[in-house]
Amino acid sequence: MQKTAIAAVNRSTWYYQAKEEPEQNVKLMNLIDEIHLNHPTWGSRMIRDHLRNCGHTVNRKRIRRLMAIMRVSVLYPKRNLSKRSLEHRVYPYLLRDVRIERPNQVWSADVTYIRMEKGWAYLVAVIDWHSRAILAWRLSNTCDTDFCCQTLVEAISRYGCPEIFNTDQGATFTSPSFLAILQDRQIKISMDGKGRALDNVIIERFWRSLKQEEVYLKSYGDLRVAAASIGSYIHHYNNERPHAAHGGRWPMEVYLKMVA
Repeated sequence: MQKTAIAAVNRSTWYYQAKEEPEQNVKLMNLIDEIHLNHPTWGSRMIRDHLRNCGHTVNRKRIRRLMAIMRVSVLYPKRNLSKRSLEHRVYPYLLRDVRIERPNQVWSADVTYIRMEKGWAYLVAVIDWHSRAILAWRLSNTCDTDFCCQTLVEAISRYGCPEIFNTDQGATFTSPSFLAILQDRQIKISMDGKGRALDNVIIERFWRSLKQEEVYLKSYGDLRVAAASIGSYIHHYNNERPHAAHGGRWPMEVYLKMVA
């Protein structure tokens, strides 16, 4: 039987409401998201100048604060906007010059900003580097450790354990509860170099496809609508959308064929 990731909305979203940003800030966040997708090397200064040229009255401090809320990572060495807790342990990056040849050799996870009609949400996903298949995902209106842990446990329960698991150095992924899931299963832990978003480029490419082919074409009224629509896209991406990395084959087809 073919396995597919389950659409999920984090349970905590129904009991906790995140602090709301003014409507103008939400509009700016949506613009920043699109600018970053098209110009991933632009930092807060370039984004500020571009927005000013488009008629928006903004300063760099405001842009940097909104980028931090959105977990935007600029593709050059910089101060890390995905801030880690200083007491959390950081692991070295293990994937430089490593050939990725099979499913379950390397997985990674990341969180991205998802715009809504009112406000925003966070999407976490676990991806297999070789096949590019999305193994588990969740949507939440808060970027907490719990919904990332739930997603990781779901991926492992469905597909087993990878040899290496890679993330950024954000507080979510360096938290003891998240790391314990990996340590208890003797999974090697790899983390991007500080300010090096390209170290996790496989999932960054998926975010680009998701936003261009799904998020920017839709208007999500609430989390349930967003989860259903994003879930349909991920099923399409895994099982129907040809992927250039595998000569046009589907990601989940490649994954299941090699692990069978």
